[in-house]
Amino acid sequence: MAEVNFSERDGIAIIEINRPEARNAVNRAVAEGIAQAVQTLDRRDDLRVGILTGAGGTFCSGMDLKAFLRGEKVTIEGRGFAGLVQAPPKKPLIAAAEGYVLAGGFELALTCDLIVASREAKFGLPEVKRGLVANAGGMIRLPRQIPQRIAMELVLTGDMISAERAERYGLVNRVVEPGTALEEALKLARAIVENGPMAVAVSKRVVLESQDWSTTEMFQRQQEITAPIFTSEDAREGATAFAEKRKPVWKGR
Repeated sequence: MAEVNFSERDGIAIIEINRPEARNAVNRAVAEGIAQAVQTLDRRDDLRVGILTGAGGTFCSGMDLKAFLRGEKVTIEGRGFAGLVQAPPKKPLIAAAEGYVLAGGFELALTCDLIVASREAKFGLPEVKRGLVANAGGMIRLPRQIPQRIAMELVLTGDMISAERAERYGLVNRVVEPGTALEEALKLARAIVENGPMAVAVSKRVVLESQDWSTTEMFQRQQEITAPIFTSEDAREGATAFAEKRKPVWKGR
């Protein structure tokens, strides 16, 4: 049985961690499977958006501690924990979260661009409770995505928060009924797929990279990245389709 399932729907790649008996904890096989799936998402022009989810009603409970004690490496060279946290895809990635989103699982969700969560989902970084630290992005990304003092509370106490509290802090895009997170994530993904692929990729890049730009350089840096969009075939197609009142046919160039 594959420990990471990869499937496709209408240009959307669905990456499912498939270890429900272990609450989808990350072992070496999962890390390798996610890394391969993300590489496929970025390599193929017909795949436009990715969704990361977990089987059996749990997103991911983090690193498999039994695998850790066996000496299994759950990081991939150049890609980090679970083959993702240090090298997310250039294309949008949505987390569809049910159940526990803990430790490295939370760090996987933080790596995603959007999060859809079940009302019953629980988020937390409990590493300190086990004498460990959230070294796969939790201590770095969380303070950039929610207020610093709330992030500090979660990192230092290791306590969990609900999906609804996470939504109040702007960490979660949508909270849905249990069992429907993937369905809602697919709706978001389909809305993104409707848009120009070059424009989407460049927009994601600017939003992420601009967090480190100074006010004096930000428009120049943005122009360097976005200039090719305005002379692309897709830009002309988008304007033409609007004028002709039809859906655009994107070429990605």
